[in-house]
Amino acid sequence: MNASRRTALFSVAASAALALSLSACQSGEGAKAEGAAAPVAKNSASAAASAPAAAATTTGTDTDTGADTGTNTGAGAATAVGTAHKSTSGSAGAKKGTTTPLCRAQDVKVSSERQDGPPYTHIILTARNTSNHRCEMAGFPHIQFLESHKQDVPSVAKSKPAVPTVLNPGDPAFVLVKLSDGGVHEDNEVVNAFQLILEGDSTVIAVDSSAGGGLAVDPAKTLTGYWTTELRNGADDF
Repeated sequence: MNASRRTALFSVAASAALALSLSACQSGEGAKAEGAAAPVAKNSASAAASAPAAAATTTGTDTDTGADTGTNTGAGAATAVGTAHKSTSGSAGAKKGTTTPLCRAQDVKVSSERQDGPPYTHIILTARNTSNHRCEMAGFPHIQFLESHKQDVPSVAKSKPAVPTVLNPGDPAFVLVKLSDGGVHEDNEVVNAFQLILEGDSTVIAVDSSAGGGLAVDPAKTLTGYWTTELRNGADDF
């Protein structure tokens, strides 16, 4: 075999070996490459799977925050409304609870004096608040002048004040009371003391009227006004 033939055979053998080597490399390394790529794909899948979960977690967090915000807002509203409601009730309960009580016999001192000159047809009753609290002199005094006449003296509607007669400690309230028409032939009786009761109280108050020889009272002519903080012309003209 000559040298050129050996060279040709060597070249063919080398080419065959190179082809086999390349085939082996492609088969082994390719498999390895595919095997190495699989974890990457798995990791990508895991990342993709994690992404929705993270999104869900984030959404859940937002929802929870919104719920908390809603809860807090609700609680704040309830507190505000409750406070307002409490404040209004307290204010209403305070207004109702602090309504001025009626004056009772123990709260006032009642005295009388003649009005104008002879014939003395009217007297003025004064009720002074001797207590340490405010009270209301409601309505009119329920007066009985004579034991022989048990009926209360009638009241005069036009003398009723437009607002309640409320007395601070030491303040007076007044009432004008008619005794008679002043006629000499009237059926007058002398009254040295009489009694009255206040609106809303059953305690009898005795009033001394003996000064000046007593009061000449005609039971058929008597009238009384309402308690007021001052005597008013017109309304007390009866």
